[in-house]
Amino acid sequence: MTVTASPSASATRAARILSRPVSLNGLTVPNRIVMAPMTRQFSPGGIPGEDVASYYARRAAAGVGLIVTEGTYVGHESAGQSDRVPRFHGEEQLAGWTKVADAVHAAGGRIVPQLWHIGTVRNAGDPPFADAPSVGPSGLRLDGTEGGKAMTQADLDDVIAAFAEAAAAAERIGFDGVELHGAHGYLIDQFLWEGTNRRTDAYGGDPVARTRFAAEIVAAVRASVSPSFPVIFRYSQWKQEAYKARLAETPAELDALLTPLAEAGVDAFHASTRRYWQPEFDGSDLNLAGWTRKLTGRPAITVGSVGLDGDFLRAFQGQGSGVKTIDDLLDRLERDEFDLVAVGRALLQDPLWAAKVLDGRSGELGAYDPAALGSLA
Repeated sequence: MTVTASPSASATRAARILSRPVSLNGLTVPNRIVMAPMTRQFSPGGIPGEDVASYYARRAAAGVGLIVTEGTYVGHESAGQSDRVPRFHGEEQLAGWTKVADAVHAAGGRIVPQLWHIGTVRNAGDPPFADAPSVGPSGLRLDGTEGGKAMTQADLDDVIAAFAEAAAAAERIGFDGVELHGAHGYLIDQFLWEGTNRRTDAYGGDPVARTRFAAEIVAAVRASVSPSFPVIFRYSQWKQEAYKARLAETPAELDALLTPLAEAGVDAFHASTRRYWQPEFDGSDLNLAGWTRKLTGRPAITVGSVGLDGDFLRAFQGQGSGVKTIDDLLDRLERDEFDLVAVGRALLQDPLWAAKVLDGRSGELGAYDPAALGSLA
């Protein structure tokens, strides 16, 4: 005889599994819900304002355990392509971020900035620094065409220093850790992926050599902050414009990629996938975060269409997504496949998502409307 759990039992289970605290180095996160980083172009001049602070504070007040901010440009003139994306350098910009961190803490939350350099995704003449060149490991765009300058050792050193300086600033102004954006075909990922890294020096070649730039950034960041200050590293197999790209075809190849990063000082990995329920390699049900945790022993964050029935590409195409149960997600958490769950569009749509799930009010959750991209609700 099959017994179906009642809604109240299911809600109780969700609260029990998601409400467990977890430690990331010296930071205790009160529950397993993370706000995923989502680029929001609402910071004119790269300065996050009161509306940005309120946007994050609302999610913290509703029970999100850890907020990872939108990508924020490090202090290198080639890092970005918009004057409305926040920057993590400059007196006014850091003053704005201080208010964001204070607002989140006042609401009972924890917050880390996602530090970002876009590499050759940048086009010539883009703001905020129009004269800055587009730079990357080999001057190649994601489609393999020429699109910028191959970085010299001096360029590499400057970018490494910019990440370290941003991390030090994050600790100084009161953030709870940092996340390094090594995913989705941006600069760090351009070094990790053989499709854009054609270098013949120590930063290119085999998979371990391609991790050198990322590992040097991690090590410099680790040295610039307190030993207990968490350093999170986000990575992905897929890239913009190359959704079938893969850094690793086997667990052994993934181990070769992740081990140097863990040894350099990564405290937790944020494994970005489009659909968290998809197995990463043949012969196992583990997703990318599951394999990451198994191989490195570090805490892992999963992400990808949590609470929704379609991936984020629908949003970019102007389509919505319906509500999807998280029962299978809870199964994986209960098996300790991974440690935390990052929620993106569902939290964009509804700042009370975490409270509703933790309080057993999942029936109040609504479908995702792409119009949510247009405001800081």
